[in-house]
Amino acid sequence: MKIFWSAIFAPFSVYVGLALIASGLSLDIVSAQTKTAGKDNLDCVPAGNWIVPGDGKISGTEVINRAARRSVVLLGEMHDNPEHHRWQLQTLAALHALRPDMVIGFEMFPRRVQKALDQWVAGELTESQFLAASDWNAVWSTDANLYLPLFRFARMNRIPMLALNIDTRLRKSVSTHGFSGVPEHEREGVMAPAAPSTAYLDYLLPIYSEHERGGKKNGEASRDNPNFRRFVESQQLWDRAMAQALNSAAGRTERPLVIGIMGSGHIKYGYGVPHQLKDLGVTDVGTLLPWNSGTACGQIAMGLADAVFGVALPSVASHERPRQRLGIRFEMAQDGGARILQVEKGSIAEAAGIRESDVIREAAGVPVKQMDDIVEIVKRQAPGTWLPLKLKRGGDTIESIAKFPAILKGGE
Repeated sequence: MKIFWSAIFAPFSVYVGLALIASGLSLDIVSAQTKTAGKDNLDCVPAGNWIVPGDGKISGTEVINRAARRSVVLLGEMHDNPEHHRWQLQTLAALHALRPDMVIGFEMFPRRVQKALDQWVAGELTESQFLAASDWNAVWSTDANLYLPLFRFARMNRIPMLALNIDTRLRKSVSTHGFSGVPEHEREGVMAPAAPSTAYLDYLLPIYSEHERGGKKNGEASRDNPNFRRFVESQQLWDRAMAQALNSAAGRTERPLVIGIMGSGHIKYGYGVPHQLKDLGVTDVGTLLPWNSGTACGQIAMGLADAVFGVALPSVASHERPRQRLGIRFEMAQDGGARILQVEKGSIAEAAGIRESDVIREAAGVPVKQMDDIVEIVKRQAPGTWLPLKLKRGGDTIESIAKFPAILKGGE
């Protein structure tokens, strides 16, 4: 059964919980308990400059030279920010000049589509064939144009691409039942994650409290709350899966420089993927993050990353109109329609009264028969318009209206 977020939503940064990507939660929140450096002004990381958190400016040459000596380098992002992807491409090119023996791992792909990545790098697929073979709309659905420059860079230089992720159903199972509650044969080879640090729990707890899944109360917010612990296990599962894949690539005979492209929330403070890599014996890990110029300096915390690079806020050209977001995650039901797995808090779908387990039978009067039906209909929806939906809820048929705002926001 194929599962995906509609085009429709903000997949990520979208990340933890069912993974924050699945719940709409964001790890891009800085713990108030973390020691910060600098004042809360808005120019601590000017565009085009590198900063070592807590230490000050550093030359780009020194940053790249240091990173190139690592075994693994993690490059963060907000998934829908085009400037972050341009920075990633620039950084990849600089690292490749020093370490052409490179492998690039992507959070965006589950392991089951690895063959498509291999065929793409080998030049055997067109772009459209590659996106179809890798199930892009099903597993990520963010505008592929944001990522294609990275994919083209890998193909041009015949750099192996590595699928780092796991299928969403496994993340959901762990979020619901806990890691130990999922049979070993269903874990896609992912080992039990290393225990989270106290600092990581303190970092996640306010996020969990603020964004209680689906808007439902999960009990008193505390480290011992069973729902919170499953929430943490779900995020750690994702971190561990990516760490294992990166570790496997780093252990190849040729000892390549392994790059990980992933959401910044998996990297910050070393809590996520770096923590799991360390447990696997990989300690020489570099962490580099993009930083939106204009963000308060109080959020540049000691230990945030090895270095951060200032990028300008993205501008949206007239021909780059942001896509509509319904805010759902769904799978195709066996008897037709899109079964809702998750409704993003604060989304258009939530406002329309759509619930988990509902099945969208029709959208704008058109029967939902294929997984792209919902995606394409919502993408075509003009700002300020209403989208009629016909839902199946248990044995009842319900009509709902998704009301899209007149103004769309670009960037993040």
